[in-house]
Amino acid sequence: MQSPLDRSDLTSSAQCEHNTYQLVGSNPVALPSHPTGLMKHFSELSASAERVVDAAEGLIQQRGYNGFSYDDVARIVGIKKPSIHHHFPTKAELACVVAQRYAHRFRGELLRIEGQHASALDRLTAYAALFEQTFSNHRRLCLCGMLGAEAESLPEELLTQVQQFFQVNLDWLATAFTEGQRQKLIRPTLNPAALSEAYFCALEGSMVVGRGMKAPHGPGELGNHFISTVLA
Repeated sequence: MQSPLDRSDLTSSAQCEHNTYQLVGSNPVALPSHPTGLMKHFSELSASAERVVDAAEGLIQQRGYNGFSYDDVARIVGIKKPSIHHHFPTKAELACVVAQRYAHRFRGELLRIEGQHASALDRLTAYAALFEQTFSNHRRLCLCGMLGAEAESLPEELLTQVQQFFQVNLDWLATAFTEGQRQKLIRPTLNPAALSEAYFCALEGSMVVGRGMKAPHGPGELGNHFISTVLA
C-alpha cells in the first residue's frame, strides 16, 4: 500500500487490458486485477456500492476475510443481501475492491508524507503514525495485515493484492532508510532492506499484540522506539 522518496512518478499509471501499472522507481509493476478483467474499480462505485465497501473494510479489519458474511454487511448497510450481490456477485470480488481501494489510499498517504517531510526520520515517524491512526479506531488492524494472516485460505486474486501491498511498503521503507543513511541519520552499517522488513513487521505485529493485550498504546510508540535504536 511508490517512488518512495522525492519522486513524483509514483502515481503514474496506465491501463492495459484492465491491469493498472504502478511505477515503483523506474520499474512498472502490474497491480493485480480480477482474472476475468471484469472486477470493478473502486472509482467506479455507486454511492450504495461504496457503502458496502465501507462496511466490508471495517469487518475485515475487525474479523478478517473468513470472519464476515454478506449477512453482516447487509445489517450494517441496511440493505438486502440480493442488493449486495448485485454490486458484488462474490465475496472475493468485494474483498478485492476493498483491498484495491485501501492500497490506493495508503499510497496516497505515502505521497503526502513525502510532500510534507524532507527528513527521512520524519518520514519514518509519520509512516508509523498511519498504523497508529488505524489502531486507535477501536483497535482495527491494517487491512492487508489482517488478510495476510489468512493467506492460506484467501482467493488467489485477493492474496496477490495483499502481496503487492506488502511489497510497495517494503520498497518505500527501504528507500526511506537508504535516504536516512545518506542524510547521516541512520547507521551506515545497517542493511536498508533488512531494516525495512523489520520495521514493517514490527508495526504490523504491534497491532496484533496490542489488540490481544488490549494495550492503551499502539504502533506509534513502538515505531519511535525502533527508530531510536538505529540512529547514527
